[in-house]
Amino acid sequence: MIALGLEGSANKLGVGLISHPAKGGAAHILSNIRHTFISPPGEGFLPKDTAKHHRSWIIRLVKQAMKEAGLRVEDIDCICYTKGPGMGAPLQSVAVAARMLGLLWAKKLVGVNHCVGHIEMGREITGAQNPVVLYVSGGNTQVIAYASQRYRIFGEALDIAVGNCLDRFARTLRISNDPAPGYNIEQMAKHGRHLVDLPYAVKGMDCSFSGILASIDILAEKLEAHRGEWKDELTNEVITREDLCFSLQETVYAMLVEITERAMAHVGSSQVLVVGGVGSNERLQEMMGMMARDRRGTVFATDERFCIDNGIMIAHAGLLAYEKGSITALEDSTCTQRFRTDEVFVKWRE
Repeated sequence: MIALGLEGSANKLGVGLISHPAKGGAAHILSNIRHTFISPPGEGFLPKDTAKHHRSWIIRLVKQAMKEAGLRVEDIDCICYTKGPGMGAPLQSVAVAARMLGLLWAKKLVGVNHCVGHIEMGREITGAQNPVVLYVSGGNTQVIAYASQRYRIFGEALDIAVGNCLDRFARTLRISNDPAPGYNIEQMAKHGRHLVDLPYAVKGMDCSFSGILASIDILAEKLEAHRGEWKDELTNEVITREDLCFSLQETVYAMLVEITERAMAHVGSSQVLVVGGVGSNERLQEMMGMMARDRRGTVFATDERFCIDNGIMIAHAGLLAYEKGSITALEDSTCTQRFRTDEVFVKWRE
């Protein structure tokens, strides 16, 4: 079977085509293309502007993906789209496109949970069997484990997501959004040398990032006021923009490692799967690997092709559901900004 997947829950528009062999085995990725709406430095992406970008690009991306895969309309079995969670206007643009193609091509629709798409694509690419999942992105921060055909949330962000924290600090520093603010913070952090004291907000299995962001924003204001010659009041060391990026990463990633390790101990797992856009961060993967090795465990992660929002993950998760008889009726092919991971009945797993 072959599925077309459409993803557009935030500023990345992805189109993917995937094939599941009739006799089982590894999925075949036929096409996985993406186009990103990039806002100016110091600015975020507004829903209305992002939706306009998606409407402008989705047809040409679908055509490009079909051409790249060498497929005809007759070869497609179903059209999968992101039902949620995400930003309302961009989600709506993609849902309308999915309905249009479904009617035009006479294909069944499958609405997909964005978070489940990340998890299933990560499992498919890495081969992880039953890992604790750390799902980290601009809109979500969750520690998840599978049980009884549900992805159970053990811990999550109580306010803003970790990716949103990084993105908003990039705006404070007016760092470029090309290719992504979090990626550019990661590159600056590699040149940081001094760890600045920041709040550490882990509350049981949950964590909070808004206070950390407020604190480091204050430090960035001090740095700007002193024209880059500000010294840490505790250590008397000269602090740079790179040091602030380094300190923010080290602090928030240590928090994520802590709650992930606690979940591993709770469920008795030796595997960790890191998914979501922030999951492509090399420092996070390194820190998670150090923790896993101490527990004689293994960390699984993918590169930016599959960590960052993409259409192929929606195609894959949707096709898994479609093969078990799940379809979304036209009148139900809506989208929602709030769609929790544990709401999905995972009928394709035992």
